[in-house]
Amino acid sequence: MLSLSKIFRAGSLAVLKPLFMGVSLVVLLAGCSGEDSKKEKSASQTAARVNKEEITVHQINEVLQQQRALKPEMVASASMEVLQRLVEQELMVQKAKEQKIDRDPRVVQKIEASRREIIARAYLEKIGSGAPKPTPEEVSKYYEGNPNLFRDRKLYAFQEINIEATPEQIPGLRDKLGAAKDVNAFIAAIKAEGYKFGGRQTTLAAEQLPLANLEKISKMSSGQALFNVNAGGVQVAVLAGYRSQPLDEARARPAIEQFLLNERKRKLVDDDMQALKSAAKIEFVGDYAKGQPKSLEEKLSVTPSSSPLVSAPASAGSDYMPPKPEPIASAPADVAPAESFTASSPTDQALNKGLKGFK
Repeated sequence: MLSLSKIFRAGSLAVLKPLFMGVSLVVLLAGCSGEDSKKEKSASQTAARVNKEEITVHQINEVLQQQRALKPEMVASASMEVLQRLVEQELMVQKAKEQKIDRDPRVVQKIEASRREIIARAYLEKIGSGAPKPTPEEVSKYYEGNPNLFRDRKLYAFQEINIEATPEQIPGLRDKLGAAKDVNAFIAAIKAEGYKFGGRQTTLAAEQLPLANLEKISKMSSGQALFNVNAGGVQVAVLAGYRSQPLDEARARPAIEQFLLNERKRKLVDDDMQALKSAAKIEFVGDYAKGQPKSLEEKLSVTPSSSPLVSAPASAGSDYMPPKPEPIASAPADVAPAESFTASSPTDQALNKGLKGFK
């Protein structure tokens, strides 16, 4: 189902993630490694001492390596901030051990679950590392095969109307949209019947739209609308206008290369998982025998299958960065296929509002 706001946030990591999201486990496990290994650490590896425990340069570097957008000139200040947070974390870990919180069954269970996920993810990364890099010819072929993302790329201005509705009310709303002469007439119709709704204008680049519907949207004219069903009701997106903003192959190349490489990694992971399943004896018991849970490769997918411009950050040598997405009304990942309705052009006032982001 169509969602105009399906945006993958790869490349938009903050300079410092909260340390309790992944790093905390590393530190907890490191704290349980024993005194012998700590005695073997050289002084050059030590960044700080907290009571009898040491925080190493390796721990700081492990955190910094996760910050892909970190600029070289920011490393020194970021290292100090990471160290300060590791110190605070170590103090909490030490106090937690004093109170035997680390032995709490719930804590032990979470540590074990995280440990298993880290090992499983490392295995998937190892399998994916065998994927060959795309050739220049393959990159060019992808560029030429997706003109709406690159050569004919556009920015689209939409007027959004988000309506609360029950499943039984959806056919009536669809009919009202088809019969409306313009946006204002449709709004007046739903207002007269007491529907709760909200409206706004938004501008989205081609790569921020679902690839499966991009060609259809690229052929829409001003005044046409997308009718999307979601869990809360209906989202109507009226195209107010668009502006051409092409992207040449040289600037798109780094993102396309990464995208194609990630797709190959995903394929290797999928094939390997299928082989593992075929070779293993797997039995679902009790209530779980009625339906299989999500597969491991779905939970730990290498990359989303989306536009390369939003699934991979620009390389260090490229001056291109995809435009920051504008948030739109929340909707579930699955919405009904879009249906286009031709209405007369929106009023000048509505069109100007929708195009104000282009000025």
